[in-house]
Amino acid sequence: MMNQISGQLGESNTMKKLTRDDLYPLEKYAELRSRFREEVMAHKQHRQVVIGPNATLYFEDRMTMQYQVQEMLRIERIFEAEGINDELAAYNPLIPDGSNWKATFMVEFPEVEERREALKRLKDVENRVWVRVAGFEPVRPHVDEDLEREDEEKTSAVHFMRFELTPEMVKAVKQGAAVAMGIDHPAYAHQTDPIPPATRESLARDLSS
Repeated sequence: MMNQISGQLGESNTMKKLTRDDLYPLEKYAELRSRFREEVMAHKQHRQVVIGPNATLYFEDRMTMQYQVQEMLRIERIFEAEGINDELAAYNPLIPDGSNWKATFMVEFPEVEERREALKRLKDVENRVWVRVAGFEPVRPHVDEDLEREDEEKTSAVHFMRFELTPEMVKAVKQGAAVAMGIDHPAYAHQTDPIPPATRESLARDLSS
């Protein structure tokens, strides 16, 4: 059964949206959960990019979304078709489409008061994130397409992002081009250049040949 899960990471499947047929029933998931979680956690290690001391991009794909859906169904004890379809509708949009990377962006401070002040200082930081394929201009994200998370005083600690790449960028990544990521906000300027090879290879699988 774990081979079935691992098989979902092949390039032909990484962009495929989840259906009810892809999910384990609650009873079966209870049996598999421990091993599945271990595999997902190992997979996620190569799908996060730390940018400076307080910001991280967590790149989503079909496997991370299946885990998220299965966990929601488990926690909420959802087994009826309507409820399952609602969860799929919520999480399927975070699976890459072959021409983009999709990520959860998190601003992370350990202390509540420190975080509150930082989110004021970092207003609009979500729009100052960028990814750059070697030889091309940086790409800014489409941010929070589901709902607005920033208000007049501060940004949110969590944002959802879509980085849309041109066909030329996709081709370059598939051919091994280096990828850099960063933030150029006046109060927070950091970058990772280049991202680690294992992360670059994992993200390359999100893109169509």
